[in-house]
Amino acid sequence: MISTIEERSGFRQLIRGVAQAARTAAKIVAKAPTAQRTAALVAIAEVLHAEEAAILAANASDLAAAEAAGMSAALLDRLRLDGKRVGALIEAVREIAAAPELLGRVERTETRPNGLVVSRVRIPLGVIAMIYEARPNVTVDAAALCLKSGNACILRGGREALESNRALLAAVQTGLDSAGLPTSAAQLLPTTDREAIAELVQQDDLVDLCIPRGGEQLIRYVAEHARVPVIKHYKGVCHIYVHSSPDMWDAIEIVTNAKVQRPAACNAVETVLVDAAIAKDFVPALVAAIGDRVELRGDPAARELGGPKMRAATEEDWYAEYLDLVLAVRVVDGVAAAIDHVERYGSNHTDAIVTAEPAVADKFVREVDSSTVLVNASTRFADGGELGLGAEIGISTTKLHAYGPMGAEGLTTTKFVVRGSGQTRKG
Repeated sequence: MISTIEERSGFRQLIRGVAQAARTAAKIVAKAPTAQRTAALVAIAEVLHAEEAAILAANASDLAAAEAAGMSAALLDRLRLDGKRVGALIEAVREIAAAPELLGRVERTETRPNGLVVSRVRIPLGVIAMIYEARPNVTVDAAALCLKSGNACILRGGREALESNRALLAAVQTGLDSAGLPTSAAQLLPTTDREAIAELVQQDDLVDLCIPRGGEQLIRYVAEHARVPVIKHYKGVCHIYVHSSPDMWDAIEIVTNAKVQRPAACNAVETVLVDAAIAKDFVPALVAAIGDRVELRGDPAARELGGPKMRAATEEDWYAEYLDLVLAVRVVDGVAAAIDHVERYGSNHTDAIVTAEPAVADKFVREVDSSTVLVNASTRFADGGELGLGAEIGISTTKLHAYGPMGAEGLTTTKFVVRGSGQTRKG
């Protein structure tokens, strides 16, 4: 806790110094040729591979402390690294390195009646502040995506992942240095004090965008204190509407995967809406398939069909992001009722429909306003890596300036480039 005027002044200077170093680095990275930034990304992947044992040891230390502190199973899962997850990080960095160049890409060109040639050219945003909790993978994903898009990043991970984040950042900075780029292009805030977040997001002359990833409380704290633009993602209240299926077990498998594979993920399904026309068969089959692994909470119609393994759902359950092996089930009368439920209780994150009827699927896709809408697939595919972005820096549930999973392109914007031949404006 910062208690004296002198301490606060020093604290502010510390945070501002980090932001100023990031701004300087961002200018260098933005001007760096593609080959140099790609070489840095390749080097980062190689160092991550070489330092895997040290990274896992640091993560084991964080996990031990978190378990001793009574951290929930869901958060422990987010915190945990293993060989498979480190391998996935390495592969993501390599995919980002191999992706086509973004900077300088001409998005649109037209010639005006007066002969001016007007183009829109893709450029970096500048300095990106990443605020996140028990997700050490974000350290690498954010640094790699920012480097690919010509930005610098300031990372503020949670104290529960401090040793993991330090080990991962060391690998990133070694890769940057080996390619001749400034290590200040990727920095961890030197303190996990929450006041550092408030101080950082007020540096609107140095920081261009903040992306918080974590619980609703963290995101609201960032949004309330920020002077810089913030990409928000408050909750992942994801739905699957089971309308009809040529094979009921396909629908059961989709729901099971969306709930059970990684229940702590923000794209895990939290509510299943079952069409009344198939509920008599589907609800008992769902209970039989997952009722021993998942706590089911249903509305009266679902409970009547689901039997004693299904508890009564309350109004709060329809708003809930459980991040756990809990699933709400509701019987609805047709696609319009399903869409109404999603509009009322959803969080604009991810929603899916399972149906054999293309017209119904088209209506759901057209009218559900979520950032990712799927047809006949698990909500777990709402992920930058799965959708071809290499990795994601976050999922936006606000529409300015990005919506849905954000990759490197979401960390860029466009500027107008106008080429003339002596034109002057007359009016």
